[in-house]
Amino acid sequence: MVVMEAAAIATRFLNPSPNPNSISNPVLRTVPCRRRQPRLLAVRCVQTPNPSHNPNPARGPPLSCSAVASDQAAPAGIPRHRLARLVDEFRSLPEALDRVKRLLACAASLPAFPEAGRVPTNRVMGCTAQVWLSVAVDEFGRMRFAADSDSEITKGFCACLVSVLDGALPEEVLELRPEDFGDLNVVGLPVKAHSRINTWHNVLISMQKRTKALIAKREGRPSLDPFPSLVIGADGIEAKGSYAEAQAMFLSPDELKIQELVNVLREKKIGVVAHFYMDPEVQGVLTAAQKLWPHIHISDSLVMADRAVKMAEAGCEYITVLGVDFMSENVRAILDQAGYNKVGVYRMSNELIGCSLADAAASPSYMKFLEAASNSPPSLHVIYINTSLETKAYGHELVPTITCTSSNVVQTILQAFAQVPELNVWYGPDSYMGANIAELFRQMADMTDDEISRIHPEHNRNSIISLLSRLRYYQDGNCIVHDMFGHEVVERIKELYCDAFLTAHFEVPGEMFSLAMEAKRRGMGVVGSTQNILDFIKNRVQEALDRDVDDHLQFVLGTESGMVTSIVAVVRGLLGSRESRAKIKVDIVFPVSSDSVSRTSSVNRSQGLNPDVAIDLAKLAVVPGVTAGEGCSINGGCASCPYMKMNSLTSLLRVCQQLPDRDGAIRDYEANRFNTTTPHGKSVADIGCEPILHMRHFQLQAESSTNEAALQALSSQMDAVSLSK
Repeated sequence: MVVMEAAAIATRFLNPSPNPNSISNPVLRTVPCRRRQPRLLAVRCVQTPNPSHNPNPARGPPLSCSAVASDQAAPAGIPRHRLARLVDEFRSLPEALDRVKRLLACAASLPAFPEAGRVPTNRVMGCTAQVWLSVAVDEFGRMRFAADSDSEITKGFCACLVSVLDGALPEEVLELRPEDFGDLNVVGLPVKAHSRINTWHNVLISMQKRTKALIAKREGRPSLDPFPSLVIGADGIEAKGSYAEAQAMFLSPDELKIQELVNVLREKKIGVVAHFYMDPEVQGVLTAAQKLWPHIHISDSLVMADRAVKMAEAGCEYITVLGVDFMSENVRAILDQAGYNKVGVYRMSNELIGCSLADAAASPSYMKFLEAASNSPPSLHVIYINTSLETKAYGHELVPTITCTSSNVVQTILQAFAQVPELNVWYGPDSYMGANIAELFRQMADMTDDEISRIHPEHNRNSIISLLSRLRYYQDGNCIVHDMFGHEVVERIKELYCDAFLTAHFEVPGEMFSLAMEAKRRGMGVVGSTQNILDFIKNRVQEALDRDVDDHLQFVLGTESGMVTSIVAVVRGLLGSRESRAKIKVDIVFPVSSDSVSRTSSVNRSQGLNPDVAIDLAKLAVVPGVTAGEGCSINGGCASCPYMKMNSLTSLLRVCQQLPDRDGAIRDYEANRFNTTTPHGKSVADIGCEPILHMRHFQLQAESSTNEAALQALSSQMDAVSLSK
């Protein structure tokens, strides 16, 4: 709505009727240097021809945004001086209409941008319109900027930035921050609320990134090695770096393997549910097999159990689960709850397939955490879905418990606190996610009541401040994969990918979370679940297709690298869905260190082989896996879960081929059906499912009455727990 308002205002003034009293728009002139001291572009006050157009005569005639030649060397701090004058001018215009007119006058001051510069490499990502930016260093070591856009409003933004920064020293360009431009409120609404204002931020960041690169090149400093990436286009995929090559190897799987799997699935009526973080070889085959057998689904952990129920409803007699053990436990329990206890559920290993988060929640220290919660009524235990059924059951007996995912945890906590006064919220077991949730609420506490009500209608600043004082989270649990997105990775992203789209799972450390949240605020990022990340990439690519112009989109993948198979499938599907003359490239960047892939040892593994085979084997890249966590490094990590990689294609075929298991050959592969009881003598399977069912009230129904019913059930339990103490 805000964007439409700005567009409507702009349209009114792009082709105004002739008016002899209209504001003049001086054109930017670049005057050749004739002296050894630099000839700088500076902002000069230019009076309007008709003073009656000045909305605030007491302040004197307004400035234009045009840059004019100055014969004098600029004093230190000239960009801040220029910015202060520009901000002062926009502040002096109380009416939104006048600010838009001024911005359009600024747009007219930009010189023609060379046609040769309108290339994808000069595009600024994340802007609503097309924006081109060129950056150079002159002979005096000062930065020279040129910009253009196909939108007059955006062009006006660019003109203001160029007028402030052109001719500045590199350190002056780098010291400015996006918030310095916060007072340039053009459309009469708060800057944070308007998507087009992201242009200030995105263009500035591109200016600063390219400034740093040019200065490093001029000083002979070695550039940082880029992260590996996959570049997806309508005509194919290009892998950059050995890690990306290892991932890309399985994106076009063997047709014989696909057919072999489909034949056995169809013959024995087997459904497959797999997590996004699966081994790339398995995902490549499963993604291709989906076209031939509909009962294959790849998703996040929550949806896996729901899809298993639908497969059972469609006649599948077995469900194979490609994930960690708590996922197969959830599938087993939810199928039983739905009345499909005769449908077999099988894991992909006869050994434990662990999870660092699930293990953390099963520890004695987590039980002490819950005991403290039980002694602080009224309390609600919000437990991450990535935990065992046994943990959910034991926790639910101690404290009323509801499960959450990374995509609904914030709304779950807000809704619970709105409906149960004086509630104490205990979140676990992911410490990073807990800290990130607390940081989100701290940020909300700085918002206005109106801004908060748009996030949740029953909250305001006072309620959020109260919630913060009552939120506790477990301090000793994390995902071993997301733990790798630490300081080293963040610094490299800032240096090399600050102008790219940034995605981050809610489980990442705080520094990565803050970086992604900053990108999110300017429309360049997403923080959430694996599905949220996939949807974000999908939506940005669709927007590029709708614009139908050449584009290069770059996404930093801030989660497990196994997601790339699903991302590639979605992007290729979109790029191939329509005929277009536009060339669109989508670059998926893996934040992994350069040594995250080891080479196979020709000494240990090539003995006795044909020499040609041994040479080929020695060249193979090994994706980090379960054997030894090959290549994982504190400088970036492998971003690959060793537990998930226990789900091999060989295991899947072996399990499927031996079904039905009449002689018990794969008994150890069968998912646990909990026949044990809780300390209070209740079924672990039944009690462990209750927190999941409570969450479904939040997930499946939008009506507040359903949320109230779920919270009312928890509230009643709180009373019962309090009475029993």
